[in-house]
This record gives sequence, C-alpha cells and structure tokens, in this order.
Amino acid sequence: MRGFAGKGAFVTGGASGIGFALGRAFAAEGMKVMLADIEQAALDKSVAALRETGAEVRGLVCDVADRASVERAAVETVAAFGKVHVLCNNAGIGTGGPMELISPGDWEWTIGVNLMGVIHGIAAFLPHIKTHGEGGHVVNTASMAGMVSSPLMGPYNATKFAVVSLSETLAAELAGSSIGVSVLCPGWVDTRINESARNRPSRFGPAPQPLPAARERMAQVAELLRQGMKPDEVAARVMAAIRDNDLYVFTHTAMRGAVEDRFRRILAAYDKAARFGA
Repeated sequence: MRGFAGKGAFVTGGASGIGFALGRAFAAEGMKVMLADIEQAALDKSVAALRETGAEVRGLVCDVADRASVERAAVETVAAFGKVHVLCNNAGIGTGGPMELISPGDWEWTIGVNLMGVIHGIAAFLPHIKTHGEGGHVVNTASMAGMVSSPLMGPYNATKFAVVSLSETLAAELAGSSIGVSVLCPGWVDTRINESARNRPSRFGPAPQPLPAARERMAQVAELLRQGMKPDEVAARVMAAIRDNDLYVFTHTAMRGAVEDRFRRILAAYDKAARFGA
C-alpha cells in the first residue's frame, strides 16, 4: 500500500502510546483517522490534540475484548468515513506473575484484549476492506514477547505468540491480494502498558496484589519502559512496513540474539530427532 491521503484508518488503543503515535502518523499523511480506546478522558484529549493539526480525526470508546463493541465501532467508522483501508489492532495490556498463581481473571482479560481484540478487529473490518476493493493493510501489534518467552509473563507471552501466528496465517490467506499484513514486534517502548490495570473491566475481577518479588520486577519494567523507544519512532517503522508490505516489523536490533538463540535450540532439537531416524 503506497497512497494514504484521503483513506480511512482505524486504530485501537489509540488514546496513548503506540496507538496515538500511529494515529498521528496517519493523520500527517492526510488520512481520516478513527481512534478507538476504552479510556474516554484520554481519548478525548488525544482526538483534540490531533484535530489542532487540522487532521480529520474522530474518536469512539471501544472495548476490544467485547466483539459487539468492536462491531459497533466498525459500523460507526464506515458511516463516518465511507471506507476504511488501514486497520491497526493495537490495544494491549500486560499481566504476569508465577504461572501457577495467575488468576483466571488475569488469563481471561489478557486473552480478551491481546488476542480476541485482534480477532474481533479482523472479523469486523476485513470483510469491508475486501468489499470496497481498493486494497488496504492490517497491522497487528504483538511484541518481542511473541518471539521469545521471558519468565513471569505467561499470559502476555502466550497472547503475543498467538498474534504473531494469527498474522502469519492472515498474510498467507491474503497473499496475492491488494491487502497486506504486518505484525509489529517492538521491544521496550515508552508507554503506560505497565499501568494496564487502570482500565481493567470489573467483569474480569480485581487485579491480584503482586508479591514482593513481582513488585520489584514491576519497578524494573517501569524504568525500562520509561527509557524505551519513543512511540513516534515505532509508528515511523510501521508506516515504512505498510508501504513495503513487510510482514514483520522489529524495532530493537539488539534483541536479535535472543531470537537466534531460540532458533538454535529448535534446530538442535531437530538434529536430535534425526538421530532417531524421524
């Protein structure tokens, strides 16, 4: 996808962080942008900020873990813009802890937002993009946690690996068409994902109180995020990926070694299997 001006974009998690940066990048290209977020006050502030630049930007409250909410958002966005060309399934939250202590609510919330939110977005918008026939692009936000598993991040790792696989599957299904797919796998980015609990719906129950060791790790994560790449830099890489129809979008080249180590262990397991004549 090369031309952006006049086309429509829908971005979840659009009130802050990477989502807001994507919205700003699309607006700068002359796109009509719908920012969707579960946090009303932050959403209003972000929409107002982009409108000050003269961009055509709107906002709507959307809970991506709720399929009906995403479907309503799709209807409203198409009604507002006529057509949507770029879909960014970007909303995400973080939970973690020792695997055996993670609550059912934490699992359900993380899967609901990080994985089902992507699935709901594709189901709601892809048929529309196919129907208008002008091409488009789907961007799914995963993480380096979708490539390498770190301890104490079970729900997050599992959902981000799933988003990578889902994106690879979708790219294969759309191969040869005018609709591209990219999966964004950033490292540490200066966002508020460590404060996800502020938007936790009551249906998933209260957030468990972290253990002392977990609190220490949370403090470390907060500092790594604060020192991380700026969201606008990530958005610029996503824009380049859309233009070039790149499937994978990485941000932190220093993390390549961890991926290579994982692949080496996988290949070593194949070498071992070969000794059994498999």
